[in-house]
Amino acid sequence: MPKYNNFPRYLASKKSVDDRALNQRVWDALVEYLNNPWDVEILEIGGGIGTMIERLLERGLLQHANYTLLDEQPENITEAKRRLPEWAEKNSFEVSWEDEKLVLWKNGQITKVTFLAEDLFDFLARHNAEKKYDLLIAHAFLDLVDIPATLPRIFALLKAQGHFYFTINFDGETIFEPAVVHDEEIIARYHQTMDERIIDGKVSGDSCAGRHLFEHLKIAGGEILAAGSSDWVVFSKENDYLADEAYFLHFIVDTVQGALLRDREIAPRQIESWASARHAQIESGALVYIAHQLDFFGRIS
Repeated sequence: MPKYNNFPRYLASKKSVDDRALNQRVWDALVEYLNNPWDVEILEIGGGIGTMIERLLERGLLQHANYTLLDEQPENITEAKRRLPEWAEKNSFEVSWEDEKLVLWKNGQITKVTFLAEDLFDFLARHNAEKKYDLLIAHAFLDLVDIPATLPRIFALLKAQGHFYFTINFDGETIFEPAVVHDEEIIARYHQTMDERIIDGKVSGDSCAGRHLFEHLKIAGGEILAAGSSDWVVFSKENDYLADEAYFLHFIVDTVQGALLRDREIAPRQIESWASARHAQIESGALVYIAHQLDFFGRIS
């Protein structure tokens, strides 16, 4: 059975992978939008352990920001509360707490972070309609939900002409190299489990979410200002992976294995043989992993 199950560590291990993957043109559109000395209200859905906030702060993009970090997993929020102050101090920010908000100050720039350990739909159900956001961020999240049903509800959280930054939306291609036995069957069935995922009685996934977002965003009232690929590409150098990316790869293999074991359409022995071969390739530095994804930046009408 899968054993690489430390999700906060996985989120930390993929930060360097995401840094390489994020589409530069889409990122530049976000930078242009944030390049104003104004108070910006930001909501990040599925914010994990706060790596996106770190990324924005590293590049000096949050000049005066109120940032709400929403994630349904309490362990992620707990780690974010531990990790962000530590990261900020190492990066010369002044750190304090104000009414449960983390306050980060540096060179006249101030960011106040509110942490919410709550399911998105519970948040939407209790949300005060008068509270609106300037920017909505969803990073590696939308492909986990019913996008056509969810977009109108989250767009309702935005102010008029509010903007969105939706990144790392999976788009139907998973590649492991070099090839091993059962690859095609395993990957095809894994993608199908995404399309058939049911959470709380509702379809909650799309293996081609990236390409479908073009139409979904339009129907929901969004205008795409920039879009582009954000593929994960992970390989070793001198048989060693960057940072903690070996753990990232082990976690991905375990994710595929776990999904297929629950699915029960492929024999467990076949799945475990495949996973064992892939884990061995990671240990030797031989595995190359590629996943095709798309990023979007835009605004609502």
